[in-house]
Formats: sequence, structure tokens, C-alpha cells
Amino acid sequence: MKNILVLCTGNSCRSQIAEGYLRHFAGDKAQIYSAGIETHGVNPKAIQVMADDGIDISNHTSNNVDEYVNIPFDYVITVCDNAQENCPYFPTKAQRFHYNFPDPAKAIGNADEVMAEFIRVRDMIKDYSNKFINEHVA
Repeated sequence: MKNILVLCTGNSCRSQIAEGYLRHFAGDKAQIYSAGIETHGVNPKAIQVMADDGIDISNHTSNNVDEYVNIPFDYVITVCDNAQENCPYFPTKAQRFHYNFPDPAKAIGNADEVMAEFIRVRDMIKDYSNKFINEHVA
């Protein structure tokens, strides 16, 4: 079984969405974790857009990368440039991947425009997660 870690700045939106989709697509073929270089709590809008797509991340927690230092990861995926550039070193032989997804939490506009951005980013992460599992786990 593969161990996959998704890293973001605050483990609030993008990494939480990716964790949800990676778990969904991997099934029992991988253990999926997400963490941040900081912890900001899981964003309620991320929970909502995932629920709208049939995936429940409401029980996810916001975790610091230091909590996983002893897990032998096969893959580490950074989902924002800040995490890629500022992630503290931890010993791992994991293969690293990076994709800088836009931060939907920084969306501006009315409520509908903000949710549209969350949905847009969610769908980008869904596509990436599906392809990742198909190429590296399945």
C-alpha cells in the first residue's frame, strides 16, 4: 500500500480537497494524508463544495507536516508554491510532485462568485487527483 502526503500552506482548502479526492480514487490501494506548514482549520466552503460532489471531508482535521515525520511516504504532493518553497525538511525517500493550484480562499466577489471559484479549483484538483492515482497507484 502506498503512503501519499499532500502539502499546502495551511491545510485548509486545496490539500483537504486533494486528500478527499485521492482517498476516493485510490480506495484501499493507498493511505492518504494531508498537512500544512501551518494549520488553519478546514475551510467550511471546501467542505461544502466537496459535499456537493458527494465526498464528505467534514471530519478532516488540519494537521502540521511535523506530525508525519515518521511515516514512510512514497509520494509527497505540494499543491501550492508556498508549501513547495517553505516546507521544512523531513527525511523521506518519497517521490515529490508539485502543482500550484489557485487558492480559492482568496477569491473575491459576491457569494456566488466566491463559490464558483471554489468549484473551479475543486474540479481542477479532482482531475489532477484522478490522473495521479491512475498513473502512480492503480
